[in-house]
Amino acid sequence: MKNKEYRAIERNVFVKETHLVLIMRVSLNNTDWFRRRWLDFRNGHTIYLVFAMTFANFITIQYKLLIDKIPYFSGIFDSILIFALLFILIYVPLSIFLGYWHRKTQWKVEQDALFRENKVGAIMWMYVIDLIEGNVSEEDKKIMKEALMRITKGETRLYGAGKISDTEGK
Repeated sequence: MKNKEYRAIERNVFVKETHLVLIMRVSLNNTDWFRRRWLDFRNGHTIYLVFAMTFANFITIQYKLLIDKIPYFSGIFDSILIFALLFILIYVPLSIFLGYWHRKTQWKVEQDALFRENKVGAIMWMYVIDLIEGNVSEEDKKIMKEALMRITKGETRLYGAGKISDTEGK
C-alpha cells in the first residue's frame, strides 16, 4: 500500500517538475522571446533601477536646495548621510500612509477603469457566460481547452486558435 502511495506522490512531483520546466523553458524559435526580454528589461529598469536612482537623486536635490536656501539647516545637516537618514525616516512612513490611503480609496476606481478597458477579460467572461447558458459548442470547448493548455505549457503564440464562441465579434 505504501509503495503505491509513494509512486503516486513520485509521479505527482515528476509531473509538477515537468510542468515547471516547460513553463520556464526559453525557446529561441519563438518570435515573442525578444519581446518578452524587452518587457522584462523595461520592468526591471523602471520599477527597480530607475526608482532607486531617482530616489537617491531626489534626496540629493532636496539636500542641496534646503542647505542653500535655509542657512539654519547647514548647521544641523553638515553631512548628506545624516540628512538622507532623517529624510528617509520621515519620507518612507509618509509614503506608506499615502499608499495605504490610495489603496483604500482610489484602488477601486482604478480597477474599475482597467476592467472596463480589458478586452481579453471581457472575451473570457463572455465565454464563461456562454458556457453557463449552454451556448458553447463542443468544438468551441475543445478550441478553448487547447489554447489554455498551450498557455500552461509556456506557449505564448495562440493565434490561429480559431473561433472561441458564437458571440465573438458581436
